[in-house]
Amino acid sequence: MKVSGFTFIRNAIKYDYPIIEAVKSILPLCDELIIAVGKSDDNTPELLNSLNNDKIKIIPTVWNEELRTGGRVLADETNKAIAEISTDSDWAFYIQGDEVLHEKYLDSVYNAMTKYKNDSRVEGLLFDYKHFYGSYDYVGESFRWYRKEIRVIRNDKSIYSHLDAQGFRKGNNEKLKVKHSNACIYHYGWVKHPKFQQAKQEDFNKLWHDEEWIKQNVKISDEFDYSDIDSLELFDGSHPKVMIDRINRINWKFTHDISRKNYSQKEKIKRAVEKFTGLRLGEYKNYILLKD
Repeated sequence: MKVSGFTFIRNAIKYDYPIIEAVKSILPLCDELIIAVGKSDDNTPELLNSLNNDKIKIIPTVWNEELRTGGRVLADETNKAIAEISTDSDWAFYIQGDEVLHEKYLDSVYNAMTKYKNDSRVEGLLFDYKHFYGSYDYVGESFRWYRKEIRVIRNDKSIYSHLDAQGFRKGNNEKLKVKHSNACIYHYGWVKHPKFQQAKQEDFNKLWHDEEWIKQNVKISDEFDYSDIDSLELFDGSHPKVMIDRINRINWKFTHDISRKNYSQKEKIKRAVEKFTGLRLGEYKNYILLKD
């Protein structure tokens, strides 16, 4: 079985992305790893070259500014990486620049890829998510955070990155048929110094919205205000080993009263329905989960 990894990144240093940790976390599962590196305002290419690993193939790219609306440029960059995947690979593991796979899940992912390698029904593997917020001690608890997404796809050239690169589709916008990987992705995109988080928000919102929307909805400030959050819970597990050095370097403070729940009225209704039926109304599912 041959496995390719793939990702994309730009301005990793400027916006403090844990891209090195992301790449290292899936590298043990990969025979090759494609990184589409967009033209950056910092030394991102040099940072990635410092990995000095023969498995890694860096593809220089230029982001298409005409695709900024709706975040489509992110899917475009993802698809550039997909295009470089070796034709003889069976699976392709996608990791974004702020995502990390805990080493405790390596065997689970490998076993799932092995189990379904020859099952043509299975077009991808689904992962659970933990979304860290503010610091490495808290995770998002409200319904605003997506719970699952596809991160391993079959090496099928009809599969492509969808919309803003959160998930994948096939052919004429068909959802992929998937099995669960029995693994979880740790998402650290909302954990960084408030200065870097503010800069990221001001820049990245330009990929979805026009200048007028940003002016109305993105507060201009020197630092991001992490206190404006609906609900968090304490994280009681361990972080991936590749993240330990980064966690030890944390240089800001964030605390939150986990008893404070500021759910919208809409979410309160959804929570009531889920409590009595087990169903989460309106949950976005970018996949079809196959039954055994």
